[in-house]
Amino acid sequence: MGVAWSSRAAAKRDVRVAVIGDHGTGKSSLVATIATGRFPDQDDGVARVLPPARLPVDYFPARITVTIVDTSSSPEHRAKLIAECQAADAVVLTYACDRPATLERLSTFWLPELRRLQLKAPVIVVGCKLDLRDEQQVSLEQVMAPIMQTFREIETCIECSALRQIQVPEVFYYAQKAVLHPTAPLFDQEAQSLKPRCVRALKRIFILCDHDRDGALSDVELNDFQVKCFNAPLQPTEIAGVKRVVQEKMPEGVNDNGLTLTGFLFLHALFIEKGRLETTWTVLRKFGYDNEIKLRDDLIPTIKRAPDQTLELTGQAIDFLRGIFNMFDTDNDDALLPAELDDLFSTAPENPWSNNPYVDCAERNVLGGLSLEGFLSKWALMTLLDPANSFANLIYVGYSGDFGSAFTTMRKRRVDRKKQQTQRNVFQCYVFGPRGAGKTALLQSFLGRQPSDALPMNGERFAANTVELSGSRKTLVFREIPEDDVRPLLADRESLAPCDVAVFVYDSCDEFSWQRTRDLLVEVATHGENTGYEVPCLIVAAKDDLDQSPLALQESTRVSQDMGIEMPIPISVRLRDLNNIFCRIVHAAQQPHLSIPETEAGKTRRQYRQLLNRSLMVVSVGAAVAVVGIAAYRVYAARKNTSS
Repeated sequence: MGVAWSSRAAAKRDVRVAVIGDHGTGKSSLVATIATGRFPDQDDGVARVLPPARLPVDYFPARITVTIVDTSSSPEHRAKLIAECQAADAVVLTYACDRPATLERLSTFWLPELRRLQLKAPVIVVGCKLDLRDEQQVSLEQVMAPIMQTFREIETCIECSALRQIQVPEVFYYAQKAVLHPTAPLFDQEAQSLKPRCVRALKRIFILCDHDRDGALSDVELNDFQVKCFNAPLQPTEIAGVKRVVQEKMPEGVNDNGLTLTGFLFLHALFIEKGRLETTWTVLRKFGYDNEIKLRDDLIPTIKRAPDQTLELTGQAIDFLRGIFNMFDTDNDDALLPAELDDLFSTAPENPWSNNPYVDCAERNVLGGLSLEGFLSKWALMTLLDPANSFANLIYVGYSGDFGSAFTTMRKRRVDRKKQQTQRNVFQCYVFGPRGAGKTALLQSFLGRQPSDALPMNGERFAANTVELSGSRKTLVFREIPEDDVRPLLADRESLAPCDVAVFVYDSCDEFSWQRTRDLLVEVATHGENTGYEVPCLIVAAKDDLDQSPLALQESTRVSQDMGIEMPIPISVRLRDLNNIFCRIVHAAQQPHLSIPETEAGKTRRQYRQLLNRSLMVVSVGAAVAVVGIAAYRVYAARKNTSS
C-alpha cells in the first residue's frame, strides 16, 4: 500500500519548533543555516539569540509552514525559554558532539525539566557539530538507546553539522514529521506494538471497508480502500505482494477471502516500524480521526439549544441500537455481559461507560449483564448529559446516519408548562435530601438492588431505567444531589433548567432530617421562582417501616399544603413498599404546570401581580366607559343640532 500525502490530511497549517539546549551547542548556527542556506561567518556578527525564522511553505513536501524559534539557556531568559517551549509544537533539543558533558545534561537537566513543565510536544534530540566529533566515540544509537528508553517523549535522534551542511534540513523535517505524524499515539515503543486506541480505530476502519461482512478484505475491497485513502489504485501484482508479505510473517493474516483484521493490523505495525507513519496517519485522517485518534471536532455538529432544552434519541437511532444489542448478545440471553459490551465498543476509543456517571447507573442481572432496557437507558442518559459524545459513540459503533436523524431537540420546559403538557420521553429527576435520608436507597431500589449494593462514589450519583405508565414506556433518570453540593448547584442560575421534577427525601423517623429537607425544598423553590425555572416537586417520607416522628409527619403535611404540592409519599425500601413512587414521579413530570411549590415570597409576588392586573383592568374599564360616554354625548349633541 503506497501513500500520496495530502496537506488536507493534517489539521495543522503551521508548525512551530523551539530550538533549546546548553550554551555553545550550536543552536543559533543551526537556525541561521536552515534560514539562509549557509553557515554564518564570524564577520556576520550572529546575534546571541536569532529572531524567529520562517521556512517557505514549499520547503518540505507536506507544504506546511515551519517557524523556527531560537532560545537562550541563560538564567535571565528562563521565563522566555519556558514560554517558547510551551508554545511549541515540537522541541529540538541540542547537544554538542564534541562536548560529552552537554550530552549528559540531556538526561540530568533538560529532559527532566521538560517533564516538569508537563510539555506535551515531541522532542527531537540533535547532536550538533558532527564535523568535530571524535571518530572513536560510540555510535549515536549506542549513546541514545538508554536515554530514549527512559524518556519516551523523544521522537527521534539525529546528528548534523551546520558548518558542513550535513543533515540540517533533516533536523526540521523530522521535527515537522513528529507533529504531523506523531509516533506516540500509534505505537508503544517499549512493547513494540500498536497502542489500544490505534487498534480500535483501525478495527473500525477495517469493518467499514469490509462491505460483504465476511471478516476479510477481498482484492476488490483492498483496492477500494487504497483509492479512498491514497487516490491511487493497487495493481493485482501489488495486492498479491502485500498478502504474500503478511502471510510470510503472520499466516493468520490472510485467508481464502482476503486480508483479515489481524493482517490489516500487522501491516500498519510494519509501516510504523519502518518509519512510514504517514501511511497510517493518512488512513486515520481519511476516516475522520485527529491526533488523539478520536473523531475530529468538526465532524460533531455544534449543538445549539436553550438551557431548558434537552436532546433525545430518535426512533431511527433506537432501532439501530436494538439491532447492535442483538448482534453482540452472542449467547442470546437477552443481556450484554461485560465482555460483550466491551466487544460492542471495541471500535470506539474506549468504552464510554467505564467511568462515572455511567459505570453503575443501570439495572444489571446477577451475572452483571445489561438488559436491553438498561442498555437503552444508558444511551438515553449519555444523550441527556453529553449529546456530542453520544453521537460520536453512535458513529464509532457503526451508525451511518447524520446528527439530525439520530437526535431530536425537545421543546423548552417553560413552553411545556404554559401548554400544560410535554412530549418528552426522557425525564430527569433531581433527588435532594440530607445525609442518611435514604436518597441512595431510592436510586438503588429503582435499579432493583439493595442499598448495600451501591458502589462508593464521590459527588453525584445517577440511575436510569424505564417506567411504564398508562401503556407507554418512559425513561426516568435520577440525579442524586449530595447535601454539600446543593449550594454550589444553586449558585448557577440555570442549574434547574434541565430538571423535569425534583424529589425531596427525608427520614420519617428523624425530625431534624425533615427540618433540613424543608430548608432544601424552600431553597430550590425560591431559586426556581427567582430564575423562572420552576419545577414540580414531591416529598418522599423514607423508612416508613420504622417508628415515625409524629412532629415530622405533621410538619411535612402542613408544609406541602402551604406550598401547594402533593402530600408526602411514604415508602419503605427495606420492605420494598415503594407506594408506586416511580410512576408518580413520571406522572408529575408529565404535568409540568402542577406540583410547583410556592414560597411565601412567591405568594406575595403573585398576589401583587394579581392586584396590579385588577387595578389595570379597572382603569381600562373606566377608560372604556369614559370613551363610550363621550361618544354617546357627541351623538346626542349631533342629533339635537339636526332637530333644531
